Amino acid sequence: MLIDIADPDTLWARWGAHSAALAALGHHDVWWCDADGAHHDDHGGNWARLVLVEGGRAVLFGYDHEYSDTTWASPPLDLLAGAPAWLPWPELTRFAEEDQLGYVHWYDAGGWARVAYPEPNLGDGLSATAGPVLDGDRARRELLDVVFEWGGHDAADEAERADVTAAADRLLAAAVAGLVDAAALDGLLGRLRPDLVDVAAGLAMAARAGLTPGTARPEVPASVEAPPRRVRVLSDDQHDELVWAAMRAAAETPRPAPTPTAELAALVDWARRRAPAGDGRCALVVQVTDSALSQHDGDPAPAPRPGEDDWTAFREAGELVRRLRTAEADPAHGHWLFLRLRTTADGFTIDRCYDSWPEWLPHHGRGGPWRGELQAELDRRSPEFRPPWSVLLAPEVAHLGPPPSFATPTAG
Repeated sequence: MLIDIADPDTLWARWGAHSAALAALGHHDVWWCDADGAHHDDHGGNWARLVLVEGGRAVLFGYDHEYSDTTWASPPLDLLAGAPAWLPWPELTRFAEEDQLGYVHWYDAGGWARVAYPEPNLGDGLSATAGPVLDGDRARRELLDVVFEWGGHDAADEAERADVTAAADRLLAAAVAGLVDAAALDGLLGRLRPDLVDVAAGLAMAARAGLTPGTARPEVPASVEAPPRRVRVLSDDQHDELVWAAMRAAAETPRPAPTPTAELAALVDWARRRAPAGDGRCALVVQVTDSALSQHDGDPAPAPRPGEDDWTAFREAGELVRRLRTAEADPAHGHWLFLRLRTTADGFTIDRCYDSWPEWLPHHGRGGPWRGELQAELDRRSPEFRPPWSVLLAPEVAHLGPPPSFATPTAG
């Protein structure tokens, strides 16, 4: 699919101008250029890369942990499907396998292309991570930020701001022409305190980018062919649904019933005192792991006591449930994941599920226990108390698909 982005030389020049200006202020790891390409990293998990490849080609790729919806698309979106053989495959496949690749755009024969997205407006993080090089206005504003934000300079008046804008344009033009020199950098940064500015460091960065007279922009060799690679066949949502479907179909491994404890008595008392009809009849249903707990509607569900709000009741129930879960844990048998407590005025019944998603807690689109939490729980149990679906928790399942004995989930 063809996309409209400025040509690689223009992107590179803007990137190098930003890199040189920031390097002059002592910042070498936000925007920078080296022999491997141009880099941007906001040190918050968001990044972009531009690599020039021999033969007049280029690749622009990156990731934003908030805006790269392509990473979490369901069904999975293979951003490298049908990509050309000359791409820097080792780096791209590494990021893809780590779910840290939000977009890949390649340039050849005078145009940019990428895979088609399933939705026209699906966010990929390009604008969020590489926006300051995508158009001239944003590139100019980024250089103004170097002066007024990074450099902490307050413009005396609109005339000075106009001077800085003109200096930014001159630096960008010099970068495009490969003529960045001390005058171009000093024209932008000379108004800052002298102790903040190292023009030589900025020129060194510009030289590495091939933007000074007598230097060349670094290119990497073209790859010969696309290597074998793992491609995601299950999205995170599909992987979750696969595990939860297996849990709903699983049976419980027989275990001895836990010995009654004071923690159980406290939870029973709490539920009775919150019977909505005041007759001791109450049902508390919970799903719980080490770091997450959710309560679900029982029949009848607990009601707050007079003067008690819903949050207080939820918090108290959660604390009592966690204490009971810890008290009933067994080194071999593990902790239960689901609990249903039903009380009457003079008795109670309790159901615990360690290995299965019980029928008394319908799915109805509700999320189940996270895979990481389930893995932590099963890792500490004895092997004989790990249910068959535990094999589905392996990260490789997302790339290899489930074993034949487990059904593949529908796309969702």
